[in-house]
Amino acid sequence: MAGYTGNKQDHLRRLRRIEGQARGLQRMVEDDKYCIDILTQVSAATSALQSFAISLLEEHLAHCVAEATMKGGPEAEAKVKEATDAIARLVRS
Repeated sequence: MAGYTGNKQDHLRRLRRIEGQARGLQRMVEDDKYCIDILTQVSAATSALQSFAISLLEEHLAHCVAEATMKGGPEAEAKVKEATDAIARLVRS
């Protein structure tokens, strides 16, 4: 079971909201809205995606990584490395 399964509906709701923001951006461009207004909305959508990613990462650490570290061994090392790599990707973006 995935670490986010307990909050799956909340996550889907957040992603649908983000999808709506992306569609709103498309409409803004289609309607020739002011550049700064579009950039403001890009910032909001980016923030929403980052917030979602942090929430998902938190659940991954609390469930998947914690479970693997309790078992120990190569699986634990792999899960920690995987989480570290994911964090690095988020920091770079």
